[in-house]
Amino acid sequence: MVTDLKKWFVLSKRRYTQLVAAVLYNCNITGFFKGEIYKGPVKGICAPGLNCYSCPGAVLSCPLGSLQSGLVSAKYKFPFYVLGTLILFGLLFGRFICGFLCPFGLFQELIYKIPVPKLKKSRFTRILSYLKYIILMGFVIIIPIVRFEPGFCKYICPAGTAGGAFPLIAVNEKLRPLLGFLFSWKVFVFALILLICMFCFRAFCRFLCPLGALYSLFNPISFFGIKVDHTKCNGCGTCTRNCKMDVKKVCDRECVQCGECIGKCPKGAIGYGAFSIDSRENKNDLKGQ
Repeated sequence: MVTDLKKWFVLSKRRYTQLVAAVLYNCNITGFFKGEIYKGPVKGICAPGLNCYSCPGAVLSCPLGSLQSGLVSAKYKFPFYVLGTLILFGLLFGRFICGFLCPFGLFQELIYKIPVPKLKKSRFTRILSYLKYIILMGFVIIIPIVRFEPGFCKYICPAGTAGGAFPLIAVNEKLRPLLGFLFSWKVFVFALILLICMFCFRAFCRFLCPLGALYSLFNPISFFGIKVDHTKCNGCGTCTRNCKMDVKKVCDRECVQCGECIGKCPKGAIGYGAFSIDSRENKNDLKGQ
């Protein structure tokens, strides 16, 4: 009973935080009625999570979109600000951002609640999890530099289709005649991701999201996040077995730090905390990853 209450408390806090983040990212309510993109002074600030710049409600920029735009014009001005912001987010929170501060992460979790047969994690899903690193290199870095276009935003991003294209087209009739094959392709990609997310928990996060791939590089060394008290842990593996993500250990690169393992741990060895350079247990944990 205590374990169930602890799990419920962690989940409810996370849901609340996810909803608040989604609202704060997209609080330009008038944009949804006018079909216009907000271009105010704070639009130059990057949101931590994946949220389309072109969403009528968005008051912040998408970090991936900003990075791609900066790389497109890198021969004139390198995007030090955007890259520095992403590194700062990663060092501070790692993939805690994916679990708590990403609106599209919340969207995937709600879609997963649709009652259909669920695909369990396996060796195959773990192999697929490396695909997001290929997308990060190919569509976010190489295509913008070589072809001078934002590859991920243009050809893949489902958050852009759902949060940007659909609301703008619904309200702004002038945009509808401009739709072509590219829009149809993006709708197809969005529908496919939507379908997969019904059967597979956070499928976009696990297999395709380049922002998650970037933050995952900092996950084991992030300042704040899930921490393991090794004086209590007995190595039973309950945490990783019950995790829906493709983790091999708590807070490795695939962990989105959702906190569900906190309620599963029979020894109460897992919790949120800040990394301390004086903590021997945390330093040993980092070395092991």
